[in-house]
Amino acid sequence: MVYGDAETVRRILTGTGDTWAVVGLSSNRERAAYGVAQVLQRFGKRIVPVHPKAETVHGEQGYASLADIPFDVDVVDVFVNSEQAGQVADEAVAKGAKAVWFQLGVVDEAAYERTRAAGLEMVMDRCPAIEIPRLGQDPRGI
Repeated sequence: MVYGDAETVRRILTGTGDTWAVVGLSSNRERAAYGVAQVLQRFGKRIVPVHPKAETVHGEQGYASLADIPFDVDVVDVFVNSEQAGQVADEAVAKGAKAVWFQLGVVDEAAYERTRAAGLEMVMDRCPAIEIPRLGQDPRGI
């Protein structure tokens, strides 16, 4: 099943806003979140690392939770496992985000329904680093 059609993906990437909280982002260069956050930055997004260690990553101050971020975020990009993702989606709704993005392999259908019912855009089981080039823009050149 597809959770978020091509138009929803395009809207989130190009029209939802430029501040992306990346939940699960740490300074570990071996983790997928590290590289995806870098692609998002090259695409013009401000990334906000969210990880219990609250590390600074790619020059951006980290926070231990979404609730700790002292400013608005537009999109919450989720790199935690499916069992934890629903709670993060609920926190994104409470934070006032406009969209939630569950990464490849992260699926929680109940969270998808709750988040959409709350009025947020959402995609699941997709990666923005894969979708950005499909927009016709090469993130390496941005």
